[in-house]
Amino acid sequence: MDQRISFITLGVRDLAASRAFFLDGLGWQASHDGEEVLMLRVGEHLVLSLWDRAAMEAEVGALGSGAAPLTIAHNVATRAEVDEVLEQARVAGARVVLAPQERAWGGYTGYFADPAGYRWEVAWNPGPVGQEVLP
Repeated sequence: MDQRISFITLGVRDLAASRAFFLDGLGWQASHDGEEVLMLRVGEHLVLSLWDRAAMEAEVGALGSGAAPLTIAHNVATRAEVDEVLEQARVAGARVVLAPQERAWGGYTGYFADPAGYRWEVAWNPGPVGQEVLP
């Protein structure tokens, strides 16, 4: 697993308020602005993703059990690398919380929890936003 972060995703209860704050208030530009998620490029290969919390929990599981409403993503260049990185994390002591699977938006992702309980997404995203976070 390369030593880098591709996405930081925050689960937000009011996406419209977040959209108004970042786009209208701060004047930031969206990389992707969808019904459930707003993505903002915040570095050369880093995206801040603001995801409707209910939609986030539908994918990653309930976060009310002490897990913070955030995920950290590590994007990879191929679908096979998702499986490889998740296995490497598991062998290193992570708990796989969601096995890799095909996503409706065309990608392939899985999640693990690090020893502190933070959820990491390992993702292959063939779309434009996914490609802009790869080195």
